Amino acid sequence: MTIQNPINQSNITETKIITETKIMMSDPTALGVFGLAIVTFVAASQKLGLTTGTTFLIPWALFLGSAAQIWASTVDFKKNNYFGSIVLGAYGLFWAAVALHWSISLGWFGAVDPTKADPAQLGYACFGYFFFSLFIMIASFEANKTFAAILVLINVLLPSLGFSLIGFHKEFFHTLAAYSELGISLLGFYAAGAIFLNQFFGRQILPLGKPFGFIKKS
Repeated sequence: MTIQNPINQSNITETKIITETKIMMSDPTALGVFGLAIVTFVAASQKLGLTTGTTFLIPWALFLGSAAQIWASTVDFKKNNYFGSIVLGAYGLFWAAVALHWSISLGWFGAVDPTKADPAQLGYACFGYFFFSLFIMIASFEANKTFAAILVLINVLLPSLGFSLIGFHKEFFHTLAAYSELGISLLGFYAAGAIFLNQFFGRQILPLGKPFGFIKKS
């Protein structure tokens, strides 16, 4: 008679194969920076007196200044790009709020009661963004020189807009805001083009400038 040993279940090793699917996403920085460049270019034309009014600025503020930067920010969050996700997201939301401010002031949502609407509030919002942009500027010094120059000009633009909107030396700060905004747009076009070409060809075609190296990352 043959006696068979019972199967020891502890000796059975179950092998599980785990398949991980990773979605590769392209760097959205060129699109986000282009959005910033085009909206500041159009807005600067109004401040410089080359164009008039804010009605036709709204589409560029909504789609390029806001939507393009916010979309690029969400992609950067997924790619764990801390600098791009926060910076593009913050400025994308800024332009969405500005577009809504212009729309309300133009009466798109009904007549505006002047006793309940103070345009100077946008000026204080610019001051608030200026405070935050100072921190972004410090980080930009360790990104590249082009981004650093853009952030320096943004930190000229924001308080200039704020002072202009609250009526403090309005003409001087309006002019300063106009030229700093134009500088932001021109540097932005260069940065967007350089990032696009460098990414496309897989090597440096146009330089963005090395980090200053003032503060080293841990």
